[in-house]
Amino acid sequence: MAVAALVLIPVGVAADALIRQWVTEDIWDEATNVASQLTSQIQDGQVIINPIPPHDGIDLIQVVAPGGRILATTNAARDLPALSPVWPSPADRIRNLVSCPLPDGQCIHVTAIRASPAADSPVVYAGKETPRIVRNRMLATAITIQLALLITFIGWVAWRIAGRALQPVEDIRAELAELTERDLSRRVPVPAGEDEIARLARTANRALDRMERAVLQQRQFAADASHELRTPIAGVRAQLESGRLHPDDMPDAIEAALRDTDRLESIVTDLLFLARIGASQTTTREEVDLGNLVAAQVAGRPARVIAKLNLDAGIRVEVVPSQLSRAVDELLSNADRHAATAVTVDARRRDDRAELSVWNDGEPIAPADQERIFERFTRLDTARSRARGGTGLGLAIAREVVEAHGGRLLVESEPLGVRFVMRLPLADAGPSPAR
Repeated sequence: MAVAALVLIPVGVAADALIRQWVTEDIWDEATNVASQLTSQIQDGQVIINPIPPHDGIDLIQVVAPGGRILATTNAARDLPALSPVWPSPADRIRNLVSCPLPDGQCIHVTAIRASPAADSPVVYAGKETPRIVRNRMLATAITIQLALLITFIGWVAWRIAGRALQPVEDIRAELAELTERDLSRRVPVPAGEDEIARLARTANRALDRMERAVLQQRQFAADASHELRTPIAGVRAQLESGRLHPDDMPDAIEAALRDTDRLESIVTDLLFLARIGASQTTTREEVDLGNLVAAQVAGRPARVIAKLNLDAGIRVEVVPSQLSRAVDELLSNADRHAATAVTVDARRRDDRAELSVWNDGEPIAPADQERIFERFTRLDTARSRARGGTGLGLAIAREVVEAHGGRLLVESEPLGVRFVMRLPLADAGPSPAR
């Protein structure tokens, strides 16, 4: 509405000025025609009829001799003095004037034409009373009223259009207002089309999808963690109660309780590490050589199967060294745990990514389980994993570390064995989204 006012008010002012100018120019044109006809008659020596009949709506006509003597006049101008005191000069024979000789002080638009350059040449005055539309504010008032109505109408139309256009936004707001942490299944309505509101609604629904998945994962994680923690705690309690009831078995009970305590400590340590990954956005990163980091991890850990290394030099990545070392160690531990006879580790540069693959010749992983193994506390062989000391968090830790560094961790089952592939942005390639 404000924009309409800013546009239409100058238009109204210009319209008022143009209409006034058009009316006055039209009067002067008519008066000039009439005065020119009479001037031509004087120049031809014709006698001017007195009273002069009105012509083309011009009712105020006078032929005035030098000195102000009126030679001929229309009836409407008979009792008036000279219509204008202005006397055109020989060099400027035609003048358009506004004069106010009428008794009530009203003005006229008049044209004065000198008949000839001679000193005794009469002057013909022709004009008419200034129209009311020009001499008062009636035109401006009418335009103002029309503009006010037009601006009001435009504002009403804009309000209706904006209301309809923003109704989907209100629907989205109302739906989001009903969203609670107990019910994350609600989704905002998506209007038809491809405009900004439709894209906003789809983006909001995708965000809600991610939020719901995250909350469900957290709930599942809490349930799994409580179950995983309850098991070693129950074991410790059972061993201690057995030792109390059977003092002779106390050494064995203490040994079993210590094993369960070690497992409990491992689970808590891994959970704390996962929590730090999510809260370590400000952790200082360093540029390291991926091959050197992998070689150091292989050399520094005991292994059931000796890994074969194929590591290219000069693969620089910008990482938190302690976190990436932990991710590599988890992949090596997983390969060593499941390998039959061989583990192979390759590090190479592939386009703008650094790629690390860890292969073992263990049993392939079914396609249905290739994503599930990265979930927390997931074991495809629960009994064997626990027997070998796994917490069920290793692969989840590895993937979260890699994704926190803008990379991706995948598993590829082969006819013989399993390959885990880690891809990270190169340090000299700048930041890059995971792909």
